[in-house]
Amino acid sequence: MPPPLRCLLLAFVVLLSGFPRLAHPFTALESDQIARFQDYLRIRTAHPSPDYAGAAAFLLPYAASLGLDTTTLHFTPCKTKPLLLLTWRGSDPSLPSVLLNSHIDSVPAEPEHWAHPPFAAHRDAATGRVYARGAQDDKCLPVQYLEAIRGLQAAGFAPARTVHISLVPDEEIGGADGFDKFAQSEEFRALNIGFMLDEGQASPTDVFRVFYADRLVWRLIVKAAGVPGHGSRMFDGAAVDNLMDCVETIAGFRDAQFRMVKSGERGPGEVVSVNPVYMKAGIPSPTGFVMNMQPSEAEVGFDLRLPPTEDIEQIKRRVKEEWAPAHKNLTYQLMQKGPVTDVAGRPIFTATNESNPWWSIFEKAITSAGGKLSKPEILSSTTDSRFVRQLGIPALGFSPMTNTPILLHDHNEFLEDKVFLRGIKVYEHVIRALSSFQG
Repeated sequence: MPPPLRCLLLAFVVLLSGFPRLAHPFTALESDQIARFQDYLRIRTAHPSPDYAGAAAFLLPYAASLGLDTTTLHFTPCKTKPLLLLTWRGSDPSLPSVLLNSHIDSVPAEPEHWAHPPFAAHRDAATGRVYARGAQDDKCLPVQYLEAIRGLQAAGFAPARTVHISLVPDEEIGGADGFDKFAQSEEFRALNIGFMLDEGQASPTDVFRVFYADRLVWRLIVKAAGVPGHGSRMFDGAAVDNLMDCVETIAGFRDAQFRMVKSGERGPGEVVSVNPVYMKAGIPSPTGFVMNMQPSEAEVGFDLRLPPTEDIEQIKRRVKEEWAPAHKNLTYQLMQKGPVTDVAGRPIFTATNESNPWWSIFEKAITSAGGKLSKPEILSSTTDSRFVRQLGIPALGFSPMTNTPILLHDHNEFLEDKVFLRGIKVYEHVIRALSSFQG
């Protein structure tokens, strides 16, 4: 290429790099799908006052327009926390059904820290990013489920297995009035669920992430007692001094676990995390705290998460003997949120090998959609999947978001329009495969 022409081409490339991306040539259907996603995001389902009624008013007619059966269940006397059940009937009701789950609620947002209002569902024309609380966690899923069903219906596909979609309240605050009660209900048993697909997390790479277990949720409160004394005295056995011994011991354990994550030796869900979430000590005064008196009591609380494969009894011994030993005037309260084994006494996780035919079906569906799966992971947090796995029903966590930063519960949560639309196509493959499985 002659030098002048090469320089002209280089100048043209530099000029183009300063422009935003060209508008994606979306079809009318794709534009409608993005708009529906934005409409759902604009419904303020964030705690502490999620608009469940508004969400139901949007989702139920949406599902009915696709010919799905709709049922609203209530597990609280006030009936302000509806659980929506959408059903696509299969041709063989004798086969166990497939359940797709999503939670309606989302965590709060701090508007002052967002580039765009968190409930406006603003779509940046230059990047295609749709900014909103819940964009990733996980208000994309119901729209993707329903639009995937629309696509399958348009292609003339009819499922053999019945497909249910559960849209549940209160996942972000523990699920006590949501999936927890649903999983224990006669209505749930009547669904004859064979397999469940629930939310996962975004992947910063081009490989989809999949989760076969959640960590166990525990809470640890340690209280220290000691002799009070003047603020100037240095003596053994002060309450805060005893409590700091506990905090330092736990910090050493936490550092060792965290080093394994940072080195890549283990994933974030494969270690025990223990993080201080509050501390209480000191004697209040009109201006704050009494500064010349050491208190006789102090307290610290920890969020403790354990992989289901962890030796539970060993952790309990560690708490009793190392973290909060009685000889240091320490007492503790260990609260286990939920069982540590399933109904058969096994650790709570879903097999991801040939022993679980649902895994093979799911894996092949992702491949047929042109995707790749990462090594199956234990989710570092918790989802509604745990309530189903506790019943011995296989469940996987999966959200079809690649090349996307993990922004759940973060400021400026977003999902790119192209990623959202690709997720619909992925679910077409997944729903087709799961609902056709005859095993």
